[in-house]
Amino acid sequence: MNAVSKFILHIADLFKPILLKAVPVKVLRKMKGKMISDSFGKLNDMNIIPYETGRYKKGVNLIGNIKAETGLGQSCRLVASALMQTDTKMSVYQYTQLGTQKTGDTSWDAKISRDLPYDINLIHINPYEMGITYLQMDKSAWDYRYNIAYWLWELEEFPDEWTPCFHCLDEIWAPSEFICSAIRKKTPLPVRCMPYHVEVSMQREFGRSDFGLPEDKFLFLMMYDHSSGMERKNPVGVLKAFKSAFPKENDKVGLVIKVNNFTKEDEEKIGALLDEYTNVYLMKETLDRDHINSLTKCVDAVVSLHRAEGFGLVLAEAMLLGTPVIATNWSSNTEFMNAEVGCMVDYKMTVIEKDMPPFKAGNCWADPDIVQAAAYMQKLYEDKEYYQQMAVNAREHIQKLLSMERIAGLMKKRLAEIYGELEKK
Repeated sequence: MNAVSKFILHIADLFKPILLKAVPVKVLRKMKGKMISDSFGKLNDMNIIPYETGRYKKGVNLIGNIKAETGLGQSCRLVASALMQTDTKMSVYQYTQLGTQKTGDTSWDAKISRDLPYDINLIHINPYEMGITYLQMDKSAWDYRYNIAYWLWELEEFPDEWTPCFHCLDEIWAPSEFICSAIRKKTPLPVRCMPYHVEVSMQREFGRSDFGLPEDKFLFLMMYDHSSGMERKNPVGVLKAFKSAFPKENDKVGLVIKVNNFTKEDEEKIGALLDEYTNVYLMKETLDRDHINSLTKCVDAVVSLHRAEGFGLVLAEAMLLGTPVIATNWSSNTEFMNAEVGCMVDYKMTVIEKDMPPFKAGNCWADPDIVQAAAYMQKLYEDKEYYQQMAVNAREHIQKLLSMERIAGLMKKRLAEIYGELEKK
């Protein structure tokens, strides 16, 4: 990227708060999409110098938006935590993506550096923004290093237009075999499954009264970020299931819908279905991790009728907290969920009819069974024995499968293998 382009991106980042107020979100998204598309066209021209032993110290530069108050930001923080347990030297490079994400999490500030002192780059940035990332940062960031991308993706088909990213990489990690399988179809590069470990520590715990929620109702929680795609996360499906399960006269239950980056679209689509239900509670503010974990713990159940998931961190966290989960039985979350530990909702595969970037018309995802989801809501509400067993099973399952010890061990083993392979070259 030339100096002029870098300057434009820098100015755009500085004036992002003003742009978000002055320019419609749809226009900004279109502008961002054009920049992303253009960036892929330039990747094949990049001449990244291969890894060279001894050029940099052994260790990992974690590159990503570790300050983001989003699921992706939390995922990056989990990767950082696991790396810390591998005895590998580590530095964090804060990369702020183009977009609307709030970057107020300061928990890793002590590790953030503008330098990239180590010989392995672990790039925790989704593939559709990788082109801009490479071009925004100086070429020296990639030269002589072993470059690993850590990617999330939600569909079985990995987009062809993103394949130029492979030219700049030595290896790819992803948190599920579902994602790995999609990527392996498009590249001979090593693709390794490296799940997130799950942790839900709280320095301070909050109760329902702190969120303005009633103490005397059985509460379901649906949580999503609009920037992750309203159609994919499917809050409308959850609201329909809740209405099917409980008449508006039932004042013993309630549905909490927690939205990050709330927009007029969310307001219109959710509002159109409220139908005089006074026990649906909409939460629009961005919360820190203590509040998120407290909210997940203080409700009675979490519901996700997603059409596709790249991992399902909210679901895994709820399970670890002992909050039963109702979820679509498709995509990455099925690798840590089954009928013994969660309420798994059947689905039919459906074709995406129009482009919803980054998802394209013609691809397929799940359409969850609303009737079955409603039946699970009723069962959790009415059957205390089933509820308790599901809570216990879920907690024990996640404690074992996605523990820090296990995931850090996988990461440590792979890093050792990489250094062994590099030393043989």
